[in-house]
Amino acid sequence: MKTKKLQTFITFVQSILIIIMTILVACMIIQINNLQGTARVINYAGLVRGATQREVKLEIAGQENDDLIVYLDEILNGLKYESGKYNLVSLDDDAYQSDLDAQMEYWKKLKAEIYRVREYGFETTDIVAISEEYFQMADTTVSAAELYSESIATVIRYLEIATAMDSSILILIMLARSLEAVSMRRRNHQLEQKAFTDQHTGLPNKGKCEEFFYDKELMQRPVACIVFDLNNLKTANDTLGHSVGDQLIANFARLLRNAVPDQDFVGRYGGDEFMAVIYDATREEVENILTRLKTDVTEFNDLHHGGGFVEVNYACGWALSTELSHCSFRVLFDKADRNMYKNKIAKKEGRPS
Repeated sequence: MKTKKLQTFITFVQSILIIIMTILVACMIIQINNLQGTARVINYAGLVRGATQREVKLEIAGQENDDLIVYLDEILNGLKYESGKYNLVSLDDDAYQSDLDAQMEYWKKLKAEIYRVREYGFETTDIVAISEEYFQMADTTVSAAELYSESIATVIRYLEIATAMDSSILILIMLARSLEAVSMRRRNHQLEQKAFTDQHTGLPNKGKCEEFFYDKELMQRPVACIVFDLNNLKTANDTLGHSVGDQLIANFARLLRNAVPDQDFVGRYGGDEFMAVIYDATREEVENILTRLKTDVTEFNDLHHGGGFVEVNYACGWALSTELSHCSFRVLFDKADRNMYKNKIAKKEGRPS
C-alpha cells in the first residue's frame, strides 16, 4: 500500500514538473522574442541619436534635409507607438517610456530651432546648445532601453536555470523509475522462474511442463516427446527414507539433463515422472539421446554401487510428431506416456523393452 501511494505521489510530482517545464519554456520563448525586439529598439534609438547630430550639422552648413527629418519622425513614432515601416516595438518599461516621451517633446523644440536656422542663420539661434541637450536625452533613452534589455536577459538566465533544475529533477525521476522498472522486471522474472522451477532438482516443474499443451506453434516443427518414470522411488522411500528417495530423484535429473542437448527441454512432470521435449527431432536423434542416457546411468550405478546406494532405474517411452497424423502435443505426450507404461511393464516382467 505504501509503495502504491509513493508511486502515485511520484507520478503527481512528475506531472507537475512537466507542467512547470512547459510554462518555463513558453515564458522563455516570450522573453527571447522580447529581447529580439529590444535589440532592434536599441539599434534604432542609437540611430536617432547619431542621425539627429548629422541633421544639425547639415542645417548649420546650409544644407536643408527634410527627408532626414521625416526619417527621424518615423523612427520616434515607431519607438513610441509601434507604427511605421521599421517593425519597431514599444518597450514595456516605465523608465524607458518616460525618457522617450521627454526626448520626443524636446525633438519638437529642436525641429523648431532647425527651422529658425533656415530662416535667420545659425548664429542667431541656440541650435548647438539645444542639439547637445537633445543628444544627452537620446543617450539616456538608449541607456534605458539597454537596461531593460539586460533585465530581460537576466530573466531569461533565471528561466534557463529553473528549466535546467526542472529537467534534472525530471531526468532523475525518470531514471529512478526506469531502474525500478528494470528491478521489478528482474524480480518478476525471478518469481516466475521460482514459480516454474522444481526446487529439488532445479528443473522446470509440472506447471512449466504443462505449458507445452497450450503452445499452438510448437507442433509446426518436428517434435519428439520422451516420458520417464523412476522404477524404484517408492521402494527407496519406504525402506531407506525420503532423503534417499530425494537423492535418487536428484541423481536421475542430473543424468537426464546431461544426456539431452542444452537447446532441448527437460522437466520434472511429477513425483517420479520426467519429460523431455526434443525440437526438430528425428528418430535417430531420439535413439541417440536414450542410448547416451542409458550409458551414463550404467556408469553412474557402477561407480556408486554398494553401501546402501539405490541404483537409478527407469522406464521410458517416446513419440515423434512426424509419425502421427493431426498431432497435438497432448496427443504426442499421451502416446509417449503409453509407451512408457509398456516399457515399465515389460521391465517388471523381465521382457525385452
